[in-house]
Amino acid sequence: MRNASVIPPVLFKAACPDCRARFELDAPALRLAIGGSSRTTFYSFTCPECGAAVRKPAGERIVELLTGGGVSTLRLHSTAP
Repeated sequence: MRNASVIPPVLFKAACPDCRARFELDAPALRLAIGGSSRTTFYSFTCPECGAAVRKPAGERIVELLTGGGVSTLRLHSTAP
């Protein structure tokens, strides 16, 4: 019998600014939007405790961690010529 290695899902620690709950979310619970600047690059999720829609800025390191962990990514297009 072969022993297949099972990779556990990646969990990301998050907090809600509304209800201040702290929790862990898996990749499908998060969304990452990458824009043309740091202002338009962010991640979002729905708080599992209070249901608030949360949006937080995502710097370079956060983008690396989220994309590496399998978070769905949307690339935003610039409207500038």
